[in-house]
Amino acid sequence: MATSEQAIFTNMCMIYDQYGHVLVQDRVNPNWPGITFPGGHVEKGESFTDSVIREVWEETGLTIQAPILSGIKQFQTKQDQRYIVLMYKTNQFKGELVSSEEGEVFWIPRAELLNYQLAPDFEQMVKVIETNHLSELYYFEEENQSKLSLF
Repeated sequence: MATSEQAIFTNMCMIYDQYGHVLVQDRVNPNWPGITFPGGHVEKGESFTDSVIREVWEETGLTIQAPILSGIKQFQTKQDQRYIVLMYKTNQFKGELVSSEEGEVFWIPRAELLNYQLAPDFEQMVKVIETNHLSELYYFEEENQSKLSLF
């Protein structure tokens, strides 16, 4: 039995303020379009925390501090790699908001998030990030169908 496998590590971060707003990104990537939180890939040799701080800065112009790991999303790719999204949240940030080629970023009231066209499964990801008793969104195959579980 193999004890290792190829994996791809990515991240995203829910940035929120004291007024009940969250920072969202309207992604232009056709592989996963819609409203989501900023984030991206972990580079080789980079810590997970440094990667989410870097990705948020690249995509928003904001420098975040003290991101808290709030959940994990994982699934197998068609190339049989484990794709892992480390989901963070923080309310500590500074800087001036600037959009990037990844998509437009803007603040919205958290209560209105579900009124937007969300990226696929993003609503479940937010549930994991915000719910203390949940920590994982996991896709698995059953009877040739992809299914989702929240743990």
